[in-house]
Amino acid sequence: MILRRLVLSATSNSNLTRTQPLSVSATRLLSSSPDRHTPSGYDAKLARLTHKDWLAPNEVLKIFETVKDPTFLIPAYRHYSKRKDYQPTEPLYALLINKLGHAKMFDEIEHLVKALTLEEKRCRFSEGFFYSLMKVYGNSAGRINKAIEILFSMPEFGCWPSAKSFNFILNLLVKAKLFDEIHEIFVRAPHLGVEIDGCCLNILIKGLCESGNLDSALQLLDEFPKLKSRPNVMTFSSLLRGFCNKGEFEGALRLLERMEKEGIEPDAITFNILISGLRRKGRVEEGVEVMERMKVRGCQPNSGTYQEVLYGLLDKKRNLEAGEMMRKMVSWGMRPSFLSYKKMVLGLCETKDAAEVDWVLKQMVSHGFVPKTGMWWKVVGCVVVKNKDSQEVLDRIIDRQETSG
Repeated sequence: MILRRLVLSATSNSNLTRTQPLSVSATRLLSSSPDRHTPSGYDAKLARLTHKDWLAPNEVLKIFETVKDPTFLIPAYRHYSKRKDYQPTEPLYALLINKLGHAKMFDEIEHLVKALTLEEKRCRFSEGFFYSLMKVYGNSAGRINKAIEILFSMPEFGCWPSAKSFNFILNLLVKAKLFDEIHEIFVRAPHLGVEIDGCCLNILIKGLCESGNLDSALQLLDEFPKLKSRPNVMTFSSLLRGFCNKGEFEGALRLLERMEKEGIEPDAITFNILISGLRRKGRVEEGVEVMERMKVRGCQPNSGTYQEVLYGLLDKKRNLEAGEMMRKMVSWGMRPSFLSYKKMVLGLCETKDAAEVDWVLKQMVSHGFVPKTGMWWKVVGCVVVKNKDSQEVLDRIIDRQETSG
């Protein structure tokens, strides 16, 4: 079979070494014996790699596009690399890396990347190629060090990274909370010829805030004018979250005032960060005031805003107000979270409000949430203890349990 010949040919002498055995399905495919005189379209295309006919790069690309089993990509590539008409191209390498990445064959990608160093004089690679490769390493494989290596190896291929690639690496480090490494990478920007931009400063501010270094984050605000740039709502949202996480709400409110002075309109996400921070500290009334303040400023609260206020009311066991808020959300087409429904039901069970429990359960089930067994027992206990004659309410609740279960 064509694939068997490719594997045998490719594994003899090659710069690429196999890092894992063929899968069971691949072995079965290799050992099968279809009618040699009537090859499938898949085999017929692969067979062209064994012919002596000259293959143009676009023809080779089409052949590799037909390979559905990723375990055959490297053997097929090895075979092609031995042909006299072998011509490495960026589209071919991009295709191989994309297919291997989807198959989570990251070790094979590393061996393929090592082969790139042998092709640097025969093939030009764009920043887009290296950017995609860094995304595979950083997002899919979780190999951030490899992504960093790719960034700093780009000049060796005659390709200098832009701020886009540089910022991608910085953002990876922030997400992974590798704050010490962020500074090490940042100071090497001049060696890569990267010009720092506003996006880069936003990433640094986010990292500093998440690490609790608010003073340094605030100092970076003064760097924007030097870059002929301006901080935006994302900049201040990161700072607000940092202040709220440390419980420094006076500083957070001063930031809102600074935004207003600088003509930067806070959005719903900005206000939600502040409301959430106040709620976590038990300052529910102030959170409600912030929500009213955002309405006055022409910023319409979203479902996240109402959800945070609802959480605050439930935390304080203000069930009547929480019920009113929940009814408003439902009437506006918003869906309260499972946690808010759960807190509402348990709170109402404590006050033995069977009728309100019935309404909340109805909304909960209609939104696709399934109450747990423990919650059902709480509800049944609430109804039975409240009124021994409330059989009608109990029957409705049991019907909902059977429907949701």
